[in-house]
Amino acid sequence: MSARTSSPETSPEATEAPHRAGFACFVGRPNAGKSTLTNALVGQKVAITSNRPQTTRHTVRGIVHRPEAQLILVDTPGLHKPRTLLGERLNDVVRTTWAEVDVIGFCLPADQKLGPGDRFIAKELAAIKKTPKVAVVTKTDLVDSKTLAEQLIAIDQLGKELGLEWAEIVPVSAVGDQQVGLLADLLVPLLPESPPLYPEGDLTDEPEQVMVAELIREAALEGVRDELPHSIAVVVEEMLPREDRPADKPLLDIHANVYIERPSQKGIIIGPKGKRLKEVGTKSRKHIEALLGTPVFLDLHVKVAKDWQRDPKQLRKLGF
Repeated sequence: MSARTSSPETSPEATEAPHRAGFACFVGRPNAGKSTLTNALVGQKVAITSNRPQTTRHTVRGIVHRPEAQLILVDTPGLHKPRTLLGERLNDVVRTTWAEVDVIGFCLPADQKLGPGDRFIAKELAAIKKTPKVAVVTKTDLVDSKTLAEQLIAIDQLGKELGLEWAEIVPVSAVGDQQVGLLADLLVPLLPESPPLYPEGDLTDEPEQVMVAELIREAALEGVRDELPHSIAVVVEEMLPREDRPADKPLLDIHANVYIERPSQKGIIIGPKGKRLKEVGTKSRKHIEALLGTPVFLDLHVKVAKDWQRDPKQLRKLGF
């Protein structure tokens, strides 16, 4: 399978092609660039990104609108060997999603040699016979052309070994905005013929409260010591327009709880004299205001939900 680079001019006949719409999902081991790629394709921040593995916990759909097609991107958690009940639930989410989409993009970072994690996912993908699979080589801005060529050959080889047929192999850089449009061009023909499934202008079907919680969690993850990433969950308790405000000066009150697993983690999140929690609030508020298009008053509280990752009742309460 040859790797694709830069797109040719569209032929006149292509304009009369039937409209296509369908679901694509990106898979890959944690931190393979799936969420960053989703955001780059949609052109706006719909998936939470972080350089910490396993940041994504909710299936976020980003919607790419084109005159001839609608590509709905389903962002799943990274598949991994689970150590907790939360880990097992996340893996179940991934497998269910794979079974329901029209095309699967397997993200493999250009700057890391293929490892056991990639092979583990590739084997699972090989078992899904009907769905077309595209190998997406991410983070190409981090490597030279020789390293990239070696990675493309290795991916082709991996497919042959496992009987996994790639519909395409596409190198992209979401950060450098290289070949992102080409990837969409190659995914669209793999979708079924269908009228648009979402209204024009919708970028995601994720409830606003969930997206707000994710933005707060992203800000809370930044700069936190390594033991915390999986211990943080955020629940937005309420989002209400402030009463008695003039129509031209609305204010949205958002009350949210940041949950951690142990009392000792509270100090890490709050920081000396509450400095860290304040930074989390300021940073996430900017993103929330950009997302909702309205000024926001954000009220954050840190609470302990003991060992919530292992407790079915707590998991349900926190939305898993």
